[in-house]
Amino acid sequence: MMRQANMAWSAPQHATVRTHLFPGDGKEAAAILLCSRIVGTRIKLMVREYILVPHEVCERHPDFLSWPSDYVEQALEIAEEDDMSIILLHSHPGGLYEFSGVDIESDAQVMPAIFAGRAKCHKDEIWHGSAIMLEDGAMRAQLYDKHHRPMLVDLVAVYGDDLRFFWNPDCFTPTSSDRPLAFSDAMREELSRLSVCIVGASGTGSIVAEQVARLGFGEVILIDYDRMEKKNLNRILNSTLHDVQTGRHKVDVISEAIRKFRDRVSVRVVATGIGCREAILEAAMADVIFCCVDSHEGRQICDLMASAFLHPLFDVGVTIPVRKRGASKFSILDVVGRVDYVWPGGSSLADRGVFTPASVAAEYLARADAAVHAARVKEGYMPGAHEEAPSVISLNMRAASACVTEFIARAFPFRHDPNTLRARTLFSLAACEEEYVAEQSFPKAKNASLGRGTKRPLLGLPALQG
Repeated sequence: MMRQANMAWSAPQHATVRTHLFPGDGKEAAAILLCSRIVGTRIKLMVREYILVPHEVCERHPDFLSWPSDYVEQALEIAEEDDMSIILLHSHPGGLYEFSGVDIESDAQVMPAIFAGRAKCHKDEIWHGSAIMLEDGAMRAQLYDKHHRPMLVDLVAVYGDDLRFFWNPDCFTPTSSDRPLAFSDAMREELSRLSVCIVGASGTGSIVAEQVARLGFGEVILIDYDRMEKKNLNRILNSTLHDVQTGRHKVDVISEAIRKFRDRVSVRVVATGIGCREAILEAAMADVIFCCVDSHEGRQICDLMASAFLHPLFDVGVTIPVRKRGASKFSILDVVGRVDYVWPGGSSLADRGVFTPASVAAEYLARADAAVHAARVKEGYMPGAHEEAPSVISLNMRAASACVTEFIARAFPFRHDPNTLRARTLFSLAACEEEYVAEQSFPKAKNASLGRGTKRPLLGLPALQG
């Protein structure tokens, strides 16, 4: 998977700008995008703000547009404040899915002025650009470096209830204008251009990693600090006694296994916890994140990343609550799994109560008390039973499969009902029931982190200031 640059939007942002660019009169219209920026293995732009250029101040035609420089100056002032990239966007109501000669000439005149207006920023990685949008929302974008050299953006992604990917045809040309058919070779071909990050490489994480690698993702990023122990052998795929005896990191075990059945895949491993700055910056470059941790702090970090880096986030959890019967016997109350899908700008895991400030604080205090922390860890999947190595691989398989299938349903729609009805999936193996919670059922707090990128402090957490 070789990509140079991509841009990410939240669906409500994209919908608002699209409505402005296509008012129904068949004429071009303009907007300015202000994007946070990460420069790592590739350039990633995250749409944070936008300016809608009023139609009445423009000279608008079906194939020509002119608008006052005042709005560029306004964008420069905002961009200077948080070191954001400026993308000049206009519509192509005629359906031309490429930059016209007029567009290129316009960039040649405007881009030097934008860079001059950002003269205070001396960073080598500064990028600005231009973009076009078609009536169905499809986009193409190009970036310019400080020497005004152009580079096409490989992918523009829009994340909401559905995941939409708009590719630069020079990078990837789908076989049709429709989304690839789910579970097909065309789906696999598109996945080979995408990057996925799996946070947590244990029970559910190893199974998610196995699935996404075999589905065909071009890049797999694995994040987990833990090393193999004998108690892990009954639920971590591809693990061996030798891995336990040599104390290998879980991410290395999974990485080695993937490379044995995939010859064209990039596997990146980060053998730290997700609360580490290095791990967060590595995860930031992914297109999709799967959260497979069992800690409140880990889920909080993944939740914040989904907002700050405009990631679609899939969070999975399982539990087997038990009840004590007599002095030493237990009975199972339920066998349950949960999958939450979070899109940037929608309800977050925090909004849904998956974790709370109190639960994160309590977890921290438990870690500070070795005895309490050991008891919490020992409970593991079965609260109250103190089972150190429960036989839960079948439950993990069920939950991990539901989690990955949830991604497929969002990116390659196949359901009869709209995806917005399934923001959360809950299943009970004891009751043989499955239920869903719609996105609109959850409260949604104001999200100040949306698209903030790597603005200091990272993820708004002073502990990550370094």
